[in-house]
Amino acid sequence: MPEGPSIVILREAAAKFRGKTVRRASGNSALDLTRMEGCRVVALRGWGKHFLIEFRGFSLRVHLLMFGTYRIDERKPAPARVALRFDDGELNFYSASVKYIEGPLEDTYDWRADVLDPQWDPKLARRKLKAQPETLVCDALLDQQVFAGVGNIIKNEVLFRIGVHPESRIGDLPPRKLGELIAEARQYSFDFLEWKKRFVLRQHWLVHTKRTCPRCGGPITKIYPGTTRRRTFFCSRCQTRY
Repeated sequence: MPEGPSIVILREAAAKFRGKTVRRASGNSALDLTRMEGCRVVALRGWGKHFLIEFRGFSLRVHLLMFGTYRIDERKPAPARVALRFDDGELNFYSASVKYIEGPLEDTYDWRADVLDPQWDPKLARRKLKAQPETLVCDALLDQQVFAGVGNIIKNEVLFRIGVHPESRIGDLPPRKLGELIAEARQYSFDFLEWKKRFVLRQHWLVHTKRTCPRCGGPITKIYPGTTRRRTFFCSRCQTRY
């Protein structure tokens, strides 16, 4: 599943379509895609894992799910979920979830929750976390209402970097450690973005998909904890269970 940094890269790659008019819209989505024909793209935005194509009065939300992909100015052999044609190019999405959002995007999205957005608010994140003390940290990091854009890779790497066991409860974390969790979720997301742009992301993974801890040399454990049941890698020696 593409994480927030991947949506930033998509948004930047598709920036040339801002201000351009959709000449033809097609695909195998159940939506009335022809609604976008003749509409000018007002903005290309992102919130967490959502890519947003904003028109006047409505927007198209694209979620790439687990295996979704996109192509700009080229096509895959497979049928597109949504294919948008412009005078100077095309934007194609495959195996994605799409829906229309009516009205201003500000009525739907709180940009303060997006870890990569300039409006990110760590104090708001702390208040949301303190309201759910029984939640495991592995679940909390994947809560898009708290950390929009954080995905499973970021979760695993953040918890290793701050030395917290994934099955620790939010309410059991010392205040300083809770602050580290919030700060590192944002910082690592920017690191992820930089490394992915340079095609060196995997080289910087410390525990995700690894077998040996880079700090102590001990074994990396893989489990599927919490309510999210996502694949989790951690070192039982270096990550404290609070």
